[in-house]
Amino acid sequence: MAVGYLATVVPAALIAVFCLVPLRGPKPLFSLGHRLALVFNEMPFLVVYALAASTVLAFAEGDIATGADWAAVGLAVASAAGLAVVARRGMRTASVIRGALDEALGAGTGTRRRPPLARILLRPFFRRRGDVRRVGDLGYGDAGRRNLLDVYHHRSRPQGGPVLIHFHGGHYHQGRKNTQSLPLLYRLASRGWVCISANYRLRPAFSHPDHLIDAKKVIAWAREHAKEYGADPAAAVFVSGSSAGGHMAALAALTPNEPSYQPGFEEADTSVTAAITLNGYLGTYFDGDPTTSPVNLVRADAPPFLIAHGDMDELVKTENPKALLTALRSVSTSPVVYVELPGAHHAFDLFHSFRFEALIDGIEEFAAWVKAGKRAI
Repeated sequence: MAVGYLATVVPAALIAVFCLVPLRGPKPLFSLGHRLALVFNEMPFLVVYALAASTVLAFAEGDIATGADWAAVGLAVASAAGLAVVARRGMRTASVIRGALDEALGAGTGTRRRPPLARILLRPFFRRRGDVRRVGDLGYGDAGRRNLLDVYHHRSRPQGGPVLIHFHGGHYHQGRKNTQSLPLLYRLASRGWVCISANYRLRPAFSHPDHLIDAKKVIAWAREHAKEYGADPAAAVFVSGSSAGGHMAALAALTPNEPSYQPGFEEADTSVTAAITLNGYLGTYFDGDPTTSPVNLVRADAPPFLIAHGDMDELVKTENPKALLTALRSVSTSPVVYVELPGAHHAFDLFHSFRFEALIDGIEEFAAWVKAGKRAI
């Protein structure tokens, strides 16, 4: 039996299964499946590359001789077919996003764009751009490294750009500012935005509303300092977040200038132009306080929202973001774009993938629509 060949084929088969079927089994199996899908659901072609190379090598070296060896080849073919389905789901994202934008904002809002194939297929891990500068570890509060932020801006510092503030996920007890949604931050910064990614205080040492207070501090910092990097914070400040960070972003967007969440900086403007949540948990905080759920904070003057969630998210079921969608659309006078991403698991925003690149296109189109509306007011 070609043992070396099996060492490639069996893991590839497991990866295909984990990507195609979200597991709800025992914790060790769930954890393994979640971690593998985290990477390879967005980059299935990497596994296909490995399968193709190992299969060619096995035939070239004469290792495919027995019935068991041919069974391994069959498993490799089946795994590649499953991974092709995974890839196809990711490639369908663009049309789904265009439909969601057209439905919420009007026909023609979503436009067809060519995906950056070289970046997706050959350099999915490399998120930096040569025309973007990252200024790291700037302090915005007095909580040490948990009150640091990074600024991403175009090296030419064009004036008058909008601002995007992003909060990382991590269940409110882990995570850091330079890990999530970096393709989004670098893309927008290369377009002239000033993007900010911030740490914040974490559980168990801190709880609600400490995280939200930190988010408000970041917004206040942006309005005071973003112009130093080329932004016009008076024009447009967008707030976004991944997972728990999406919860923070939604809370911040729905509690503008609320003094109880701005101790010591009550007069600062912490309103935002729009909110974007990516695989966000949008329910009640751990203590069960109903005022910590964005659903219970919706208001007529809420800003526009874009909510993007995977239909295979194994950590946060789609019923969670849909509850906020329903609440906002029943009360708010602003539009809400809801995108349910086909085949997406949790944390789809880490790499340059067909799915996330298409979503970034959609975020740019959403932001353009919002900014146009703001200028018209």
